[in-house]
Amino acid sequence: MGDAEAAISERYRLVSPLLNERQRRRFAASEARTFGRGGIAATARACQLSETTVRKGLVELDEVQPLAVDRVRAPGAGRPSAIDGDPKLLEHLRALVDDDARGDPERVLTWTSKSLRNLADELAALGHRAGKDLVGRLLKTKLDFSLQGARKTLEGKQHPDRDAQFGHINRTVAAAIKAGQPAISIDTKKKELIGEFKNAGREWHPCGQAPKVNTYDFPSMADGKAIPYGVYDIGADTGFVSVGIDHDTAQFSVAAIAAWWQQLGRERYPAARTLTITADCGGSNGNRTRLWKTELQRLADQTGLQIGVCHFPPGTSKWNKVEHRLFSFISKNWRGQPLVSYEVVISLIAATKTRTGLEVYARLDENAYPDKVQVTDEQLAAVRLTRHEFHGEWNYTIQPAPK
Repeated sequence: MGDAEAAISERYRLVSPLLNERQRRRFAASEARTFGRGGIAATARACQLSETTVRKGLVELDEVQPLAVDRVRAPGAGRPSAIDGDPKLLEHLRALVDDDARGDPERVLTWTSKSLRNLADELAALGHRAGKDLVGRLLKTKLDFSLQGARKTLEGKQHPDRDAQFGHINRTVAAAIKAGQPAISIDTKKKELIGEFKNAGREWHPCGQAPKVNTYDFPSMADGKAIPYGVYDIGADTGFVSVGIDHDTAQFSVAAIAAWWQQLGRERYPAARTLTITADCGGSNGNRTRLWKTELQRLADQTGLQIGVCHFPPGTSKWNKVEHRLFSFISKNWRGQPLVSYEVVISLIAATKTRTGLEVYARLDENAYPDKVQVTDEQLAAVRLTRHEFHGEWNYTIQPAPK
């Protein structure tokens, strides 16, 4: 390559990243024209373009009516559309995906479980020339399909009064907060094994220095188990987690609520007369659990608070605020971190924060809570419980005993 060609090559290298297809042709054509005899071949070699491309650029330089600035090709130029040359292609593709389409047909977007390669192979068997990239473009641009994952939205059989109960909970909590009274959302987080076990998620570590954990996660290999019980103060956007080491029972649940009241609630709500609790229908704080009600009576007597409880309908636990306002952020904060000790668990929970101002407090509850505690009919009858008119099995109030 001579000096002149080298100079063209260097100029093209500097400007080509900034040019579109049409502008690159015109640049090469202008270099060829100023080069003189043999300019087309020399410029093509210097710019690594075909001589046909350079000649096309020369024609464009002499156009009486050049293209608009925002156009690269003349209208109608370029490769014809795949569906213009094969009118049955789109029809057959739609038939293939409709056979296995999933989702609500009323939605604008639908989706398919068939891979692009499989669809391309099936189209080829029908006589069409369409690669997987073309199939993907047609699905997106012509058939309004998108690649999506499954979403956990089905909740099984829904109670006919589900939405009405949601409305009742919202009104009850809103009234309590407006009146300056505490309202909390409670639940037990998933139990965790203590020890060198893998925790879901990934964290940044120096290359090749990821934490090493056990190959297996048998409970017999653990140093213990952590039972995080969360109390989320809805009005204050504050979390409190009591980490138990024994059993998840109603006594443990109410002990966590009592600890929240002693350490945070009593000071934050010095004029409190009532405590509103939203909880799931099952587990240690289930609406059918006798021990839950007798323990709440004990708490009401100790604090002097009237305790109102609203349970979420069966199968709707994910709507409980403690799940997505507290537990989800704890899981993000300790992702990828082996929970090797109770100290680590407490530290990771207490370090959980959000940009919106969430603060979390944590404590270790080393008390033993025996399971299968029997509550007699007489003990249950002693609970000063008043059921609400709307679904009294879900909504009720417990009055403290008179002093």
